[in-house]
Amino acid sequence: MGIRRLVGSLGVLRQYRHRRIRVARLAAALRFAGLAGMAEIRTIFNQGGITMLAKKMSGIALCLALAAAVTTACGRGDAAPQPNAGTEDAAREAAKKAAEGPAEIVFYTSNGDSEENFNRLYGDALRKKFPQYTIKYILSGAKGQSLETLLASKTRFDVFMQGPGFFESQAYPASIQYDMTALIKTHQLDLSRLDQASVEYVKQSSEGKAYFLPIQLEGMVLYYNKSLFDKFGVPYPTDGMTWEQMWDKAKLLTRKEGGVQYFGFGTNSSTIQGMNPLSIPLADPKTDTPTINKDERWKRFYDYFYEQPNKLPGYQDAIQAIKGFPTLDMFVKDQTVAIFAYQSGLINVWEEQLKALNWDIVALPPMPGQPGVGSMATPKLFGITSMAKDKDAAMIAIQYLLSDEHQKELARKGITPIVTTDAVKKELGKDSVYKDRNWNALMHYKFAPLALRPAYYSQLNAIYQKHFKAASLGQTDLNSALRAAEEESVKAIAEFKNK
Repeated sequence: MGIRRLVGSLGVLRQYRHRRIRVARLAAALRFAGLAGMAEIRTIFNQGGITMLAKKMSGIALCLALAAAVTTACGRGDAAPQPNAGTEDAAREAAKKAAEGPAEIVFYTSNGDSEENFNRLYGDALRKKFPQYTIKYILSGAKGQSLETLLASKTRFDVFMQGPGFFESQAYPASIQYDMTALIKTHQLDLSRLDQASVEYVKQSSEGKAYFLPIQLEGMVLYYNKSLFDKFGVPYPTDGMTWEQMWDKAKLLTRKEGGVQYFGFGTNSSTIQGMNPLSIPLADPKTDTPTINKDERWKRFYDYFYEQPNKLPGYQDAIQAIKGFPTLDMFVKDQTVAIFAYQSGLINVWEEQLKALNWDIVALPPMPGQPGVGSMATPKLFGITSMAKDKDAAMIAIQYLLSDEHQKELARKGITPIVTTDAVKKELGKDSVYKDRNWNALMHYKFAPLALRPAYYSQLNAIYQKHFKAASLGQTDLNSALRAAEEESVKAIAEFKNK
């Protein structure tokens, strides 16, 4: 049996232990290595399932150790080839040729983003910087092509763009991910310049590799309606205030006046849950089990973002009347919510809608015990695909998107840059129609560590949100809500994995 096959199979075991790799992949690895035929694989499925497969693969680990020892005894050196000057010189030469062009680089995202927006943020800048490159964008969504369609037709795209959780759940099963570690080294990309919470997420999600890189961020801030603060004589919020100070202001602003119900505070439950400042994962990535009734931090989260608002005068009666919570529309259009916690990207997405509102922003306060830490941030991830025609050219494009030059351009548009240097941060919002707003709020604190997002992230987020809402509206107690959410989540995970 070949050492390479053993190494390949053991690599799948490592993924199984730390990631959500399906049973079928483990079986395929066993068959590939010649360690199990189809009959034995069926027996493993029927009698032992995952446990027997794990034991089988543990045997491979032992065989590999013995094989490595034999190889060493024979004087052949390490089983895995080590980089040498020749290969590094060849890599640098390939990078040099790629820089000279010509090359075609095709970008694709499955999130439905428009070509106009792609060009505004990336495409036009790349074409200007690299006239020797042809930059293309494949449209997805209702008017474009799905990932499944592209893969079935063997349509090449060189860079896949998605958000955390969605990148992994779409790229990994299709095996289009590519480890960019060697390219990062060859092109001397300095990751220390980037938001370190996002860099750590890359390492964890890629199992120490680099299947993608973050290009920009979106954290949470507090939006506030200055007119309501003026109306009720309450001082504006400020960067650096605590949650307790924020609740004191919300208390003064929650009232019914002239037949109109005003809310001092509101947020989008799904957003604050997915980007929670406590970095609570929705599921344990090693066991594929929901955390809702196991991680005690969820009770703390509930207290801050459901129970504390309930203590505001008249708030409980008001949410019972509308059978829910204050919404973004109520903040922007109805103007009956004074403070709303939401994603910083709203400034660009709702640029026109916000013109009717006298608003500003401040930093999301840190949680007690977490000084200087805001919410988790959602990075936009770019990964070179395994099918990329010219990986060096694709890396050169990504490297430019991470340069101070381009990061400053994104910052001036009002987008939170991934580069954290002061030179970049001071450019925030300079080209925005809202250049006079408090842009420092976007990066006033460092971002909380980004929890790994499972492939079934959206399903669990909706389930947790539903049961937290039931508890907040008094339809059930919190402990019962947590148990019910756990039971429903276990079923949702099983259904997802059986698709």
